[in-house]
Amino acid sequence: MAKESKKKLRIDSFDLSPGRTFARKYEIICKLGSGWEGEVYKIRERSTGIERAAKLFFSHRNPHNKTSKFYAQKLHKLRRCSIVIQYHTEELITYRKIPITVLVSEYIEGELLSDFLNRQPGRRLSPFQAAHLIHALTVGIEEIHHLREYHGDLHLDNIIVRRYGLGFDLKLLDMFHWSTPKKQNIQDDICDLIRIFYDALGGAKQYAKQSPAVKDICCGLKRSLILKKFPTAAQFREHLETMRWPAR
Repeated sequence: MAKESKKKLRIDSFDLSPGRTFARKYEIICKLGSGWEGEVYKIRERSTGIERAAKLFFSHRNPHNKTSKFYAQKLHKLRRCSIVIQYHTEELITYRKIPITVLVSEYIEGELLSDFLNRQPGRRLSPFQAAHLIHALTVGIEEIHHLREYHGDLHLDNIIVRRYGLGFDLKLLDMFHWSTPKKQNIQDDICDLIRIFYDALGGAKQYAKQSPAVKDICCGLKRSLILKKFPTAAQFREHLETMRWPAR
């Protein structure tokens, strides 16, 4: 019976409706997304009207607040990195008699990189545009690596495009935080940067048409070749800044 009761108390979805208040000072605006650890909502601070984001952790994914604590500490450590969303505070609420930890952070206006690419002609960027995109992202990842941290899960659906023109203003979502940084974590970020560049250019359908300069970066997406050419984010950034583009 105890096991059955515990299973019934497990929460796999909050589904908080717009207008609902929590912690007596925030109001739900809308749901932004969900994942393995919990759900993220756009919220409004009632006393100031300021919009923020709130991540509610499923209690069974956050035993003894270990997950939320690690996540908050990582965001705080990276608070001066321009590409990282700023963490504000922790709140504790009760949902269906279960204590729930909520991390409140800044709310970022913009669109997911995947949506941004889908709006482009042919759903892809030109090589020069893609180089500007990946340069902006690499600069941000280099800052994170400089602090001996990593993202761990870079892909088109956890990068927000805030503005673009001569360059791109980007922010990162859902930083992976489970382990102390290792060499492999840093290398994973570098390979993910190359994969995003490849995807932004149209992926496999367009790869054969790309110039040697582009293929020289992508390395056929072979991990060993990528890491031999770009052992660090800094070296990848320097390559982007000094590469020679083919004459038209």
